[in-house]
Amino acid sequence: MIIAVVGASQCTPREAEIAEAIGRELARRGAILICGGRGGVMEAACRGAKAGGGQTVGILPGASRYEANPYVDIPIATGLGEARNLIIVRSADAVIAVGGEYGTLSELAFALKLGVPVVGLGTWELSKGGLSVDAILRATSPVEAVEQALALGRSRRNGDAISGSA
Repeated sequence: MIIAVVGASQCTPREAEIAEAIGRELARRGAILICGGRGGVMEAACRGAKAGGGQTVGILPGASRYEANPYVDIPIATGLGEARNLIIVRSADAVIAVGGEYGTLSELAFALKLGVPVVGLGTWELSKGGLSVDAILRATSPVEAVEQALALGRSRRNGDAISGSA
């Protein structure tokens, strides 16, 4: 199972704590963490995953794999800038968003457009025409976020396998 963790490249200490706990929990459950590979939420999540013995993949915006944070096992330099957000989301079984800025919002939009489930902790809330859109499943803790993401990812995978689009 591959789970994306997305959030701002500069985050609050609380968001970093949450992201690190998510990374540790993903590793504990045997999931691979994919992210943008840079700082903030991405680095904290990777740090947690590595502390838990997990594997991390960083899809980098620049042309050098050396831009990755020190906790990325597999750095993939795209040279695509923010367009790399689509690669992150398309590669994941589910997405967990922690906080975030406009880059995170683009990842959420890509995920929702592509049918990739999204779990959020303190992230964007969506509305259309002044009405709330409940497309992001809300979690209240890192463990709950991971449990929800893994369950949604498994469900999505099973549906993909049945429909033949896996």
